[in-house]
Amino acid sequence: MPVRVLIVDDSALIRKVLTEILSEDPDIEVVGTAGDPYIARNKIKELNPDMITLDVEMPRMDGIAFLRNLMRLRPMPVLMISTLTEKGGPITLEALELGAVDYVPKPTADMHGGLFGIADEIREKVKVVALARVRPLDPARLARASQLESLKTDVMGAEYKHGHIIGIGASTGGTEAIMEVLLQFPPDSPPVMITQHIPAGFSTTYAQRLDKECALRVYEARSGQVIKPGCAYLAPGDDHLEIVRDGVNRTCRLSKTEKVNRHRPSVDVLFDSLAAAQGKNCSVALLTGMGSDGARGLLNLRRQGAHTIAQDQDSCVVWGMPRAAVEMDAAVEVKPLDKVAAALLRAARFG
Repeated sequence: MPVRVLIVDDSALIRKVLTEILSEDPDIEVVGTAGDPYIARNKIKELNPDMITLDVEMPRMDGIAFLRNLMRLRPMPVLMISTLTEKGGPITLEALELGAVDYVPKPTADMHGGLFGIADEIREKVKVVALARVRPLDPARLARASQLESLKTDVMGAEYKHGHIIGIGASTGGTEAIMEVLLQFPPDSPPVMITQHIPAGFSTTYAQRLDKECALRVYEARSGQVIKPGCAYLAPGDDHLEIVRDGVNRTCRLSKTEKVNRHRPSVDVLFDSLAAAQGKNCSVALLTGMGSDGARGLLNLRRQGAHTIAQDQDSCVVWGMPRAAVEMDAAVEVKPLDKVAAALLRAARFG
């Protein structure tokens, strides 16, 4: 059965172009279009699509307000397609926090030709998003805070192995998954290295959001930055992140070398550097995401003696990368998302 898509955008041109792009794939059927959220609401009831594409700037109700209502009343897979998802990092992150699965930035010039230029990406993301596991909107701030406080009482002041480092990799669905894991880390945890597939321009805002919400200090990594306990380092969009030894210190190294597994930053690049610099003295988790980036690197780490974790299928938005790791026996443990932080920290402790 083809994926049944409803396109929601106030521009008739964009609706026409997206319909043309998606209709070229026999596995996708555009069942309707809507020029504003009120029309979209009625068409969702009438057509029962598998997923929707959603713009942000629309008349009568903006896309974020509509998304909030949709995920509260009728949760379904949503792919954001908007110019604001490119220039407005906070708006993108708000959409993902509210439950949108993924996003595609509209080109800012030559909208018609620009969209056709990324047609393959749009079609691929539509098919992945349609299969994503979507949950109702969670008023989660209070729950997150209580989770953090309860975990702190268990692990605050724990004695960690000297030089231990934690690594995390993720893709689709990963911005919120990483947030959930980091919220459970105490301020004295081992250093954390993170690669999330994210475009340039979003990673700065995302690092700032993590830093604001979490007990750890969270940085967008810089080349030469010394890695310290109580801190997390996020790969910038469009840069690979590696850990390297520099005398007695371990530092971040950024590079714009070729994409790996079609990604820059790549999870495999980070994981391979952890294997080379840390050997078994690290604990590493591969979280939700499409594709297989990170699976081979996780296997390499397991062979080095590191403690490796894959997120389980039920808690993943997209069980792609963790699934690839499980299938190649790269994970020592397979854990639901809410148990990943404790498992990473447990492996970092003495005893």
